[in-house]
Amino acid sequence: MAKGNAARATRPTGAAKAPPPGTVTISAGTPPSVPGLLAVALPTATAGTAPDLDQLIHERVRLGIVSALAVNDTLSFTELRALLQVTDGNLSVHARKLEDAGYVACTKGFEGRVPRTDFRLTVEGRRALERYLDHMEALIRAARAG
Repeated sequence: MAKGNAARATRPTGAAKAPPPGTVTISAGTPPSVPGLLAVALPTATAGTAPDLDQLIHERVRLGIVSALAVNDTLSFTELRALLQVTDGNLSVHARKLEDAGYVACTKGFEGRVPRTDFRLTVEGRRALERYLDHMEALIRAARAG
């Protein structure tokens, strides 16, 4: 059996327990059947509570892009790649998802004869980041209180 298949064969199986009705479970991206899962059950969003976590910017690289652009007017593709320490392909895919959602704007041009791609955070992207941070702060308050 190949090394990768051996690792898969030893993973625990079985159905995960469903959260109580009226809750949303947020995990660190690990399947619920894995021991040591970090999960938090939140009440479903109602008036006066935090909305559901924005899964689009919750991913590490996309959150890094949005956060970096929140404190910089614009960043080039090269600057973002170096800052986040990701590959060209990885940055390109994540930036495109944010661009498709309207969270970042992409401007392509040339600096002399060298292509240059610049990114900036849109108004909608800034609002989405603020909602995300509000939600994370609510999680932190709930964890500290509980």
